[in-house]
Amino acid sequence: MGAMIWGGVRERVETLARADKARETFGAWDRYGGTGHHFRLADPLSEASVVEAEAQWGVSLPAAYRAFLLEVGAGGAGPFYGLTTLSRTDAGWLWSDPGGGTVHERLRFPFPDVEDSVRAQAEHERKEPVEPDFEGEAAFDAAYRGWLGEYEKLSDGFLSGAVCLSHEGCGYFHWLVVSGPQRGQVWLDERPGDGRFSPLGQVGFADWYLDWVAKTEAVVRRGR
Repeated sequence: MGAMIWGGVRERVETLARADKARETFGAWDRYGGTGHHFRLADPLSEASVVEAEAQWGVSLPAAYRAFLLEVGAGGAGPFYGLTTLSRTDAGWLWSDPGGGTVHERLRFPFPDVEDSVRAQAEHERKEPVEPDFEGEAAFDAAYRGWLGEYEKLSDGFLSGAVCLSHEGCGYFHWLVVSGPQRGQVWLDERPGDGRFSPLGQVGFADWYLDWVAKTEAVVRRGR
């Protein structure tokens, strides 16, 4: 089933690489401080390689993403600044990380439930120290540092069971849940902009990636 989704997709991306209008796609070329993915895809992985990576990290990758690795490529061209790439390194199989912070050792642990995650973030936000409540700037600074420290601990839990897929820019990252009840969903981390870490509705990897391909093709068609 997964392989059927991806029939002809690698060829579609390679066609975009030859279209001048596609160069205007955000993240595709060397603009805004990024290196650009240039619509280049890494080679697909073998079944043996994917099995080895899954065994190393104790996960069973979502079907659509797993099929993408086998049929389309291990990473490269994709939404925003491109897909992280799964490759073999001296440390075994790792996802290239643009700064999102994939915690490989925690991939096997369940990703938090949606309601639990949203509730935990909201509760932490309500506890944010307010300067008028403290006697002096030093006391406020200490309380605020403690509050930030608690959020870092909370964040470690948010990143369990998920692979960083792509950097959107401004410190925003898209993630794919690989373990737990939300497995297969794509989430967006907007916390650097005072947003939250939340799901893109019921959006899976195939919807997310194919939407990008179709929208980019539409830009190219309009430019003809």
